[in-house]
Amino acid sequence: MALITCEKATFAYEGVPVVKELDLKIERGQYLCIVGENGSGKSTLVKGLLGLLRPVSGKVLFGDGLRQNEIGYLPQRTDAQSDFPASVWEVASSGCHGLWMTARKREKVRELLKLLGVAHLEKHSFARLSGGQQQRVLLARALCATSSLLLLDEPVAGLDPLVTREMYDVIRMLHKEQGLTVVMISHDVQAAMQEADCILHLSNGGSFYGTPFEYRHSELGLRFFGGCCCHE
Repeated sequence: MALITCEKATFAYEGVPVVKELDLKIERGQYLCIVGENGSGKSTLVKGLLGLLRPVSGKVLFGDGLRQNEIGYLPQRTDAQSDFPASVWEVASSGCHGLWMTARKREKVRELLKLLGVAHLEKHSFARLSGGQQQRVLLARALCATSSLLLLDEPVAGLDPLVTREMYDVIRMLHKEQGLTVVMISHDVQAAMQEADCILHLSNGGSFYGTPFEYRHSELGLRFFGGCCCHE
């Protein structure tokens, strides 16, 4: 069974359906990018996958050992998030489940900070880090919660081109070398085409789900690329 299956799932925003009768399977080991115009329901779908929003009709099913609270989530960056008054260790370790910080959890946090290249910043103030360093720490936080599925909401938004490439390299490493399933919402359609093995394009006029090649040659993909190949 797939990690997540949507069966004719409809999600609403302020009472208005924005994601309608979505059929979707997220398989273990997949790298899925979700793209689409503003207002097409990408953020609403994320809330549905995280269990923060129930479908008004249809179903969202979890399988292959995944529980809904075991999804590692990296939200969009905000100014409040960037100014959070805590150490790198405190931010990263806050992703661990449970009330108590066991020796095993501490070791996991240390391993993740090392994996993401920010272990030397463990005692530093999170607010004083660069944008790219903060994203790596927040990624470590998300990874504390999961061993299977990582959900990323605009992970490179606001980062400069060099740091953006580095972040894509990190995500690719987590997918290829660590075996994580990745679901990423992105405005960067070109990068999505290069990085992902499946594309979900949400649109007010319909949706598309398939491989990057199929998307590139689909009616929706051609229209989107023709008018907006790098921005949503």
